[in-house]
Amino acid sequence: MGNTSSMLTQYDIEEVQQHCNHTFSQQETVSLYQRFCQLDRNGCGFVPAEEFLSVPEFAVNPLSQRLLRMVDGMNFKEFVAFLSAFSPRAPLQHKIEFIFKVYDSDGNGKVTFSDMLDVLHDLTGQFVSEQQRKQVLTCVLEEAGYSKDSFLVLSDFVKILGNSDLKMEVEVPVD
Repeated sequence: MGNTSSMLTQYDIEEVQQHCNHTFSQQETVSLYQRFCQLDRNGCGFVPAEEFLSVPEFAVNPLSQRLLRMVDGMNFKEFVAFLSAFSPRAPLQHKIEFIFKVYDSDGNGKVTFSDMLDVLHDLTGQFVSEQQRKQVLTCVLEEAGYSKDSFLVLSDFVKILGNSDLKMEVEVPVD
């Protein structure tokens, strides 16, 4: 699996599926491998972050810069694990953990008001003023029982999003 010029074996497929808790079928895993090989233009078995910008859906995502930090230098197994949060078969907990990582850009296990404000800025751009973002975020936090000075950990995200009907899915085309 390290060298993308090699073929994906049945063992490789099963290993990746097990690593990702079977969120993708064997056919989907093979399709993802083909896409990974397209992104791994130099054939080294790893995809640098900038290659992800060649994917139109990724490039136009307002959170693409945050996501780039998460994907830089991924091998195939990590690539599938990253995408597994978008599988319809992924458990809600896995999706929430992914969202938490997007907000926790420094990886310290805590999401501060500033972290949330940064994500909100990425999502709204210049359409919403900084003052409006702060007001909205303050209100949302207060409604959820938190303050501007609070920091959220993963269990807080689970508490807030755990009963939601969170849809975060991407279809993997299968040949």
